Amino acid sequence: MGRTFIARLRPGAVLFVFLWLSAAGSLGWAADGQKTPRELIQYIEDAKRLGLKENEIRQNAVTAGWSKELVGQALAIVRYMGEDASIRNKGESQGRKTVEPAGYRIGAGDVLQILVWKEPDASVPSVMVRTDGKISVPLIKEVDAAGLTPSELEKVLAGKLAKFVREVDVTVIPREIVSQKVYILGAVRREGPVILLSSMTVLQALNSAGGLTEYAKRKKIYILRNENGKQIRLPFDYEAVIKGEHPEQNILVRAEDTIVVP
Repeated sequence: MGRTFIARLRPGAVLFVFLWLSAAGSLGWAADGQKTPRELIQYIEDAKRLGLKENEIRQNAVTAGWSKELVGQALAIVRYMGEDASIRNKGESQGRKTVEPAGYRIGAGDVLQILVWKEPDASVPSVMVRTDGKISVPLIKEVDAAGLTPSELEKVLAGKLAKFVREVDVTVIPREIVSQKVYILGAVRREGPVILLSSMTVLQALNSAGGLTEYAKRKKIYILRNENGKQIRLPFDYEAVIKGEHPEQNILVRAEDTIVVP
């Protein structure tokens, strides 16, 4: 089995995975020393989504090679972080997305989840980045988060927590992203900012603004972008792009881009 098999569960594989979990002991999967704490937590979350009870999950995980102590700690953390199937499904039904846009950096208003392995008291199920770019975290109090990638923030938190926690392992998960915006002006049905919940092309951004009006100059659209302290102008020929021509113009938009539709 690949390392990310359970983490990348697909609907068509649910029955197979259920049988796989039930027969985990026969796979010879010695987890200790080979798999990370995050994978154990993912293992538990996926089992919960399949409807297994904690006693079944505990038994399967121990049979698969994890120690009883580690499984007990992971179950406690999953409960603490609220990562059961009902909460996850509720978030999805409300249209909440956690897919990071390309080049995502944390910004004010974003909501983060911070998991410190084996340390639920140091973990934070939900913390919003304040307007000053800081977040409040147990033990180390305030930390600058704005402008960092989740991976960079993980390293910062791990460095600060190392004074209090042995063998610290930190995971930062963006739960709600509201800081990443692209602005759309001109002949579109809904002018204004569009929040980048995930990677988005120019065409997708225009669609999010309700599409073009009948007065739009479709061949004269352009994107204003700041690069290295200078503003550049990138052309976008709507007519050509939707015909499959000049696909290179349908670039991924970045936070703070402005799309102008004359």
